[in-house]
Amino acid sequence: MACHSLFRCPPFRETKPVRLAVPSGRSLCVGTDEKIAWLRHEIVTRRVGGTFWAPARHPGRSFPVLVCCSGMQGTTSQPLVQLLQRVLGQHDKTDILLFYPFRHGRVARFARQHRIRHVCTPCDPHDLLDHVGQVHELGNGDIGTLASLRGLPVWRYALPQQGGTDHREPTPLDGDTVLHGLLSDWHYINPFDKRFTDINNIIEILTLWRKIIDENRHIGACVGMSWWKRGRIADFLTIPPTSPRFVRSAARALRLCRERGASVAMWATRVPPGLEEKAAKENIPIWRVEDGFVRSVGLGSGLQVPASIILDKRGIYYDPAGPSDLEHILATARFDPQLRQRARHLGHYLVHKGITKYGRADQAGIAGWDSGGRRTILVPGQVSDDQSVLRGGGRIRGNLELLRAVRRHNPDAFIIYRPHPDVTSGYRSGALNDKDVLSCADHVSYGGSITALMERVDEIHTLTSLAGFEGLLRGIRVVTYGGPFYAGWGLTTDMGDVPWSRRGRMLHIEELVAGALILYPRYLDPLTRLPCEAEILVNRFEDPALWRPTPLMQVKTAYGRTKVMLLHRISQGAWASRSQSK
Repeated sequence: MACHSLFRCPPFRETKPVRLAVPSGRSLCVGTDEKIAWLRHEIVTRRVGGTFWAPARHPGRSFPVLVCCSGMQGTTSQPLVQLLQRVLGQHDKTDILLFYPFRHGRVARFARQHRIRHVCTPCDPHDLLDHVGQVHELGNGDIGTLASLRGLPVWRYALPQQGGTDHREPTPLDGDTVLHGLLSDWHYINPFDKRFTDINNIIEILTLWRKIIDENRHIGACVGMSWWKRGRIADFLTIPPTSPRFVRSAARALRLCRERGASVAMWATRVPPGLEEKAAKENIPIWRVEDGFVRSVGLGSGLQVPASIILDKRGIYYDPAGPSDLEHILATARFDPQLRQRARHLGHYLVHKGITKYGRADQAGIAGWDSGGRRTILVPGQVSDDQSVLRGGGRIRGNLELLRAVRRHNPDAFIIYRPHPDVTSGYRSGALNDKDVLSCADHVSYGGSITALMERVDEIHTLTSLAGFEGLLRGIRVVTYGGPFYAGWGLTTDMGDVPWSRRGRMLHIEELVAGALILYPRYLDPLTRLPCEAEILVNRFEDPALWRPTPLMQVKTAYGRTKVMLLHRISQGAWASRSQSK
């Protein structure tokens, strides 16, 4: 049995070493032939196992023979030179590729003297194996194991310290033997709950990590990120074990990306002057970063770092003027039964637990009202200078205009207005005087949870608020007056400007959930700081210790409360003055 498992956790930024497998200590029941064939296919096609997070090192052409070693430099130099001499006796030097991650020493000198191509820095073993025909490996390493799963001829040579065999005589390695060992020799550990799991789950987790790391390789610089969230953004955008480059100026961001042929990752609402125009001129892609739809326990405006982000290569979801990755997913993705079932369970869990974008809702009661039997409409307020309002609101600008439009279309309805939490906390603009609101609405709702409020209304009328999406999860009729991401798919009544040329596909609510909450965002486990799926994050909302306010957040909260109090006094004074003047 190998001394370490083929399946290992990448050295993610500032995370402790994580074990994904421990030796079983005994021979376990192995899988069927179908299981063995499936496992081989999954490892090879998903390109997981070994140090898959290492950089790709393209040798420039194919090589019939790869010579590699799994041991340390001091103990392997002599036997590796002997192995190279043996292979040179059988193959031309131009056919040999040496992978040995040490630039200097006896082996490197031997390779230079004989003009053998030498890869001397860490590299992705899967990329290396794309370019070779057979493998000669000193020791029991990942490369020989992965090569055998591809069906490549592999010969292993024992290290001298392993004893018992002549290290000069090779042993052929069979892929089926390797696969049986992966199933029988190891217990696998879920990194998120530390419980034993099956190999299928480990492969799914590694596949997610590989996808994220491969995408992050295309980022040359990060710009527009607030200082207080840079550490968390680094967790999302790391290429283990390195962190992304954060810069302030558009010029430096473009220079770094130009040098690497990479993309700029930019916070979507904090665009440095001139960046988009200059990037377009130089054909440098811009990837826009924003909070995900299930973000954290606590407001971003209150300095709670996100546990979910989106990284959009086409545009941004809240701007209907142009396409976005989310819109593309919803318009083109194939939602298979397994994905639909997963989305159904996730949606039910969010509703059952009362989870919104900012975590579990406050379970305190909400003030009652008497609608007199009229149809009850909830109008969720939004931040007036939020980009989703400015770009997606169409002809309507602001909460008061929205309320007037709702009343105009529903003269007999009982309308409830719910201010946005960022506004009531004093962090963002958009506050309205209750008396102005009540000129259009019948009731203003404060306190408690918006999810509890949704259970008592017939409809939700909104500009672009995420509350509309949350209402759809609960089976509530939703009317949109702008162009939110969930409009135009047959699930809402749309009064605003929707880009019908790019939308119009009829979706089921499960498909909308799958696109918006599973396929589009990224998630990070706040406990382990490992990339995770949505289900891991929403379960973490149950643990309040993970979301305790930091001292900085407490200062921001105190500031917000003071601001709200002062604005309320000013507003009351202005209203009194207006009343007296009449």
